[in-house]
Amino acid sequence: MGFEILKMDCTKHVLIIGSGPNAVKASELETSFDAIVVINNAWRIRSDWTHLIFPYDFPEERWPQEIQSSQSVITEKEFVPIQNDYGGFIYAGATMAFTAGYWVLGAFKPSHISFIGCDMYYPKRGKTHFYGKGTADPLREDISLMSLKAKSNRFFCMAHEQACNVGNLSDGPSKLTFPRISSTTSWPETPNLRKDLIFEALKREKDLGYFDISGRYWENLDKYDCKEIKKIDNIWEQVF
Repeated sequence: MGFEILKMDCTKHVLIIGSGPNAVKASELETSFDAIVVINNAWRIRSDWTHLIFPYDFPEERWPQEIQSSQSVITEKEFVPIQNDYGGFIYAGATMAFTAGYWVLGAFKPSHISFIGCDMYYPKRGKTHFYGKGTADPLREDISLMSLKAKSNRFFCMAHEQACNVGNLSDGPSKLTFPRISSTTSWPETPNLRKDLIFEALKREKDLGYFDISGRYWENLDKYDCKEIKKIDNIWEQVF
């Protein structure tokens, strides 16, 4: 699929930095961002981060020792309600790249989101993360992550519904389906989206009713049928 590059102003531009090997390139970006959201250990990459987001089990010894008055820490207390507003973790994907994305959508209502180091690709040799070897969390066996393509497409569609452009600054292999961007001032035209399939997927999600207000769906796995989730994932995979 080809994308036409369009120039446009970014009225509220948020950068999300993950822990992939190429996340260190975020330190070279000269663009001015309205917010810089760092996931887990990525606070080490840029000292000017504005929001650090991590899950409940992120070890305290890996937290930054000092946090400036201009910086905030985002925990499940803040991000669970917002991801629930977008359908919950089973449908949206329970890994921090997607969780950070949905939190940004809800908290900032941005016009643009740029991702870097969130590719969910783990080389068999060399570093898996910018800091060395780490756990491939998005690849774990989990009912919410059976299709990263589906979850990525879903996020893109949700952002599009809010008139938010989404791009991937990473230049290597990626599980994200977002259009690639080579700079934060040049954005691809939105691909043609199958509105009929988006409607169908959202309707099936609502009818199925797989939702846990606490966000801890894994504590009640007997309530969910993987086959039904896969049917919805299959629809999201085809939306563009």
